[in-house]
Order: sequence, then structure tokens, then C-alpha cells
Amino acid sequence: MLDHVVDQMDGLGRLIDESPLLRRLLSSPLIDVTTAQKAMHEALVQQGFGKTITDFVGVVTSNRRLSALRSIVNAFAALVAQKRGIIIAEVTSAHALTDVQENQLRARLIEAGYGQVNIQKHVDPSLLGGLVVKIGARLYDTSLKSRLQRLQYAMKGAA
Repeated sequence: MLDHVVDQMDGLGRLIDESPLLRRLLSSPLIDVTTAQKAMHEALVQQGFGKTITDFVGVVTSNRRLSALRSIVNAFAALVAQKRGIIIAEVTSAHALTDVQENQLRARLIEAGYGQVNIQKHVDPSLLGGLVVKIGARLYDTSLKSRLQRLQYAMKGAA
């Protein structure tokens, strides 16, 4: 039962990420609660979500917290990962990571003592190159953008 709910919550997160219309509904303060509740229920049932998830989203909507739904889904995923002993690494790169690069990164993180690692990938072209890896409170920033900023600060200090 729990694995089914975890899978459906992951699916809800993907649905939010992939649907601009749904994100607009979540962020709109102009839609009243009953309309939002009906729209969310219809969308979730149409996508095949079970009663547990539709009821949960109904409670979130009735409490006027629909704008925080993505954050709630993320917090749930983090809690499940913590209970299962999985470390979540948020990896931001300038370009999408290939499967080989992701596997190499996972191997390096395991070598560093992080154990079982789940990688959440993000792309930020402003990094120019390199990676930013966030694991819990630790931040490993090897991006070209931050290196250039450090060089700029160092040059200002020398002048």
C-alpha cells in the first residue's frame, strides 16, 4: 500500500512539472476553492490517481494550500527517502547529464560515503559549465560561473 502511494505521489510531482496548465491552476489566487477542487479532482481522476491521492489533494485545496502542493510532494519524497536510507542529491548542470555521466556521478558519491543515492537533475544554462551538487546542507559548487565570480572577487581585492 505504501509503495503504491509513494509511486502515485511521484507521479503527481511529474504531472505538476510537465503540465503548464496545472501549474497555472496551482499558482492562481483568482480561482475559488470549489472550482479549484473540482478541477483538481477531475484532472487526477482522469490521470488515474487513486482515492488516497485525490482525497489528499482535496484537503490541500480546501485548506487553500494548493500553491504549496509541489513543495508538499517534494517534502513527502524527502521523508520517504530518509526513512528508506536513500540520500537525495540535487544536481544542477549547464547541460542535461547523459546516463554515463549520471552513473559516474553516482559512483563518485558512493565512494565519498553517501551510500544509496537518488539524483534529482536540474538544468541551468547560466552555470556555463560544471556542476552544483547539493546533498542535505552540503553544497559542492564546481560550476564555471562560480569560479569566474571567485576570480572576479580576487581581482578586485588585488586592485
